Amino acid sequence: MPDQRPLPQIGRHRLANRVILAPMAGVTDRPFRQLCRKLGAGLVVGEMVTADPALWHTRKSRQRLDHRGEPGPRAVQIAGGDAEMLAEAARLNAAQGAEIIDINMGCPAKKVCNKAAGSALLRDEALVAEILAAVVAAVDVPVTLKIRTGWCAASNNGVRIARLAEAAGIQALAVHGRHRQQRYAGEAEYDTIAAIKAAVTIPVFANGDIDSPEKAATVLDYTGADAVMIGRAAQGNPWLFREIDHYLRHGRRLPPPDAAERATVLRDHLTELHRFYGAYMGLRIARKHLGWYLASDRRFDAGEQRELRAVFNALEQPDAQHRFIDDLFRPGPTPSTATVDPRTTHGISAA
Repeated sequence: MPDQRPLPQIGRHRLANRVILAPMAGVTDRPFRQLCRKLGAGLVVGEMVTADPALWHTRKSRQRLDHRGEPGPRAVQIAGGDAEMLAEAARLNAAQGAEIIDINMGCPAKKVCNKAAGSALLRDEALVAEILAAVVAAVDVPVTLKIRTGWCAASNNGVRIARLAEAAGIQALAVHGRHRQQRYAGEAEYDTIAAIKAAVTIPVFANGDIDSPEKAATVLDYTGADAVMIGRAAQGNPWLFREIDHYLRHGRRLPPPDAAERATVLRDHLTELHRFYGAYMGLRIARKHLGWYLASDRRFDAGEQRELRAVFNALEQPDAQHRFIDDLFRPGPTPSTATVDPRTTHGISAA
């Protein structure tokens, strides 16, 4: 049954729908955010940026902070373990055009947690409260928070963290249904998300293992959450946003993208990656995306995907990558590595 509730609002920003792109380091760069928004994401959140401005001069940080040409609301996620530094990072990002500041307390990566940031912060509720108060006071734009259910199974303190967040003025909360020690193993659980939603009045976004329209509807119904946040399931399948949105609005599935649309989206995505990163880095970043697209293409089994990835990964020119996509979607029998012409994909004659 279609969800008839008002759409969630973050400060003055009412979301376009109930489907949000999760921040993912190395994935949700500007080209991917723009693509997901075009294909139905109601809100997109940029890659996690360190709260230490001294590190913002690096190429990686400059690209993560680049939101030029993007429609609002522009959401920037910051990560760190020092309240004063996070507050300053929030101020600087807001001055550069960020319209929503998101605080990362959910990242399970060892290199982040070892710096007492990300989900490691969930072990220190007093520090959580200090950070939230400092960041909210530092900026006039709304501040949101992303968490996990807790640090470990014995410390499932998501409800207490959620109450601290609401009391501090956080205006929306995203919850990944795993504790930190699970990282991405096992299955997400939604009981904690439901308990958090029942404990606070701010919008709550459910995250974790939501990979289909039906799963999104089930999770929203079970938890009472205001929206779903999609991460890994969107890699190679950015059409998932419009499919979930359509299902939530109308109660029926959209047909999957046809070959012509898949080819157009892949070509346009490659073009934007080459333009944004330059030819050298764009080529290399395109390789992981192509791998994800192949994994979601039901024409190929696992062995064929490996062979096609190997061909694509050997290409050293942007034009060669584009010709690979042309070959991949050429009308006729289902393609294989035998039908992807090596004369047009090795980049020998590319400009």
